[in-house]
Amino acid sequence: MTDTLSTASPATTPMPAALLAQLKQVLGPKGWSQDAHELAPHVADWRGRYQGSTPILLKPANTEEVAACVRLCHEAGVSITPQGGNTSLCGAATPQGEVLITMKRMTGVREVDVDNDSMTVEAGCVLENLQTLAADNNRLFPLSLGSQGSAMIGGLISTNAGGVHVLRYGMTRELVLGLEAVLPDGTIWSGLTGLRKDNTGYDLKQLLIGAEGTLGIITAATLKLFPRPSRMEVAFCGLDSAEDAVKFLGLAKQVSGGAVTAFELMPRMALDMVLEHVPGTRDPLADEHAWYVVCEMSFGRADGARETLEDALGQGFEAGLIADAAIAENDSQIHDFWRLRETIAEAERAHGKAVKHDVSIPVSKMPAFMAKATAAVEAEFPGALVIAFGHVGDGNVHFNVAARETGADDAFIAQAAPLSRLVYDLVDSFGGSISAEHGIGILKRTELASRKPVDVAVMRAIKTALDPKGIMNPRVLL
Repeated sequence: MTDTLSTASPATTPMPAALLAQLKQVLGPKGWSQDAHELAPHVADWRGRYQGSTPILLKPANTEEVAACVRLCHEAGVSITPQGGNTSLCGAATPQGEVLITMKRMTGVREVDVDNDSMTVEAGCVLENLQTLAADNNRLFPLSLGSQGSAMIGGLISTNAGGVHVLRYGMTRELVLGLEAVLPDGTIWSGLTGLRKDNTGYDLKQLLIGAEGTLGIITAATLKLFPRPSRMEVAFCGLDSAEDAVKFLGLAKQVSGGAVTAFELMPRMALDMVLEHVPGTRDPLADEHAWYVVCEMSFGRADGARETLEDALGQGFEAGLIADAAIAENDSQIHDFWRLRETIAEAERAHGKAVKHDVSIPVSKMPAFMAKATAAVEAEFPGALVIAFGHVGDGNVHFNVAARETGADDAFIAQAAPLSRLVYDLVDSFGGSISAEHGIGILKRTELASRKPVDVAVMRAIKTALDPKGIMNPRVLL
């Protein structure tokens, strides 16, 4: 996290008083707010990095109201920032003078089709509630991440969120069967099919997924459901190297027949940080190790589940890939193991400010990247503490850099730009991506433009075709 910044941007069209009156009339007294207290949490990003402003917060209750608001703004040439749960980690939903449209009143469940393994829900549904909805119907919606108690499905789709289960189920775009959206001119596009096969031209929903609200506002989605696992087994493993973790991942997938649903890696320094700053945590293993893995397997049948995990661990020991391991004996221990991984960000905040990088590398090259990047950062930036952890199964590394000494935050954070440039140059050299799951937002748009000029030119052409007035989430992504 760095100091709070303004999301300064190209000038937006001033808000006409007549437009304000029209928007208020369309939505009624419950559908808008200009109260500073209510607006405050909507105009600052989740990390506290960006501080923005808006002339009005619009709270539509249905797709038709969204369309009416967008149509009015389009006619007036006034820009819009769409917002879900405001959990973006790169400033993608922080307005700077634009009309702010929140999806928080659009929480309807339109259909749960168990036989089709799908559910159709509105954009304001909170992820954790959708997980519960699926479970109540004996199904699984596998998207899972740290902000699931507040992140809304519309925003998660707009940013193509990742999480801990990408290894088995894929990114958010792979979990979406259909979408409904309001385009920049106020047209409602309805593609809410539950179809898994539909070759009728361009797959328009895929343009909107990951577009970060620059091509329209997602108002509803038809999502894939999966059979609910009968049994989950989790092990916390100590290893000597990151290379051993990658090799053990391959072994575990092979032995389990593809039952590995999550495989999370963290170094000893990250575990030490958690143990120091997060109350109630403890090391499950007797001795210290250089690296740790949380390995989760999910099974359709309970019979043989524990034995499969034990077989994988046994072969890992025999191959010299694992130094020690503990298997969770109950749900409470599963929670405790996962808490060690999921509270790293909390522990980092307690330690101090950090320059954070959400990058992806081919799985086979992850250990080499982490070693080379760590050495380069420590050589170039004395006093740096590298905390590299993440999702081994999909190559996602959270390569975060903090000041080693307490109290050196501000001086260290001042070096963020050259530090990130060094890290991203190394990411490029390994054939990776500068954004794995958090998106581009405001934070990385300059880096994206400089590193992928052809890609950005194509995206700008698409943006111009769908949003010729450029009113939809300006400053973000492009």
